[in-house]
Amino acid sequence: MVETIPSFGLGTFRVEAAKTAKAVESALQIGYRHIDTAQYYNNEAAVGQGVRDSGIARDDIWVTTKVWWERLQRDALIASLKDSHAKLDIGTIDLALVHWPSPKGAVPIAETLAALQEAQKLGLIRHYGVSNFTAPLLEEALKAPGGREIVTNQIEVSPFLANRSLVDATQRLGVTVTAYMPLGEGRAHKDSTIRSIADKHGATPAQVTFAWLLARKIVVLSASTNAEHQQVNWDAQKLKLDAEDIAKIDTLDEGRRNANPSFAPKW
Repeated sequence: MVETIPSFGLGTFRVEAAKTAKAVESALQIGYRHIDTAQYYNNEAAVGQGVRDSGIARDDIWVTTKVWWERLQRDALIASLKDSHAKLDIGTIDLALVHWPSPKGAVPIAETLAALQEAQKLGLIRHYGVSNFTAPLLEEALKAPGGREIVTNQIEVSPFLANRSLVDATQRLGVTVTAYMPLGEGRAHKDSTIRSIADKHGATPAQVTFAWLLARKIVVLSASTNAEHQQVNWDAQKLKLDAEDIAKIDTLDEGRRNANPSFAPKW
């Protein structure tokens, strides 16, 4: 049984259901053991199919899903996770995240955490965490009953949004940071600084970016439906950047977000 979040995972955001099962299956056969999905992605059933088709023992795989911000009240959250549990059809879900915090605190975090604990007792999930929580919101959640069991805060982190203060605060609070959109919606592939570092190491820009995140002790979610690309991304774990490389990437931070919907918290 996997008890901590594997540091390198496959993200499935914007992956259509028709391609998801094969993508998950190939990733798991390559060596990935962390698959990330969400109710909002509408591909949980395909993720579950890929897990079952992979031939990898279920206990060796960590699957994360998320509850949408409109379903954070007790009854709605339990219903959401029962739905996710049925669609995935892989037994107990390893991790459930609050996808976005309740806008303006409309649903108290204590109510949501109590519902997540209930979901644990029902056998729907093993662990829970949050996503897109600011440092103050995370501190509030950690102080609520059940808050100390929060295992991760999944946030946008890329060379162009280093998100350093939130990353540092999250880690200081003892919570693992998981990065989504690590390539800045593809910008890393074209960036001249990252490309020059990639050339130096005989690597790809994506590998360099993932290695930079891993060096910061951040869990990486890479997204690809192509088995060859998945293998290349996976191999980023072998790349070690030097201090000069990291310093150059650090200069790319613009503080520019890609994920900033109207219901997002005040960053």
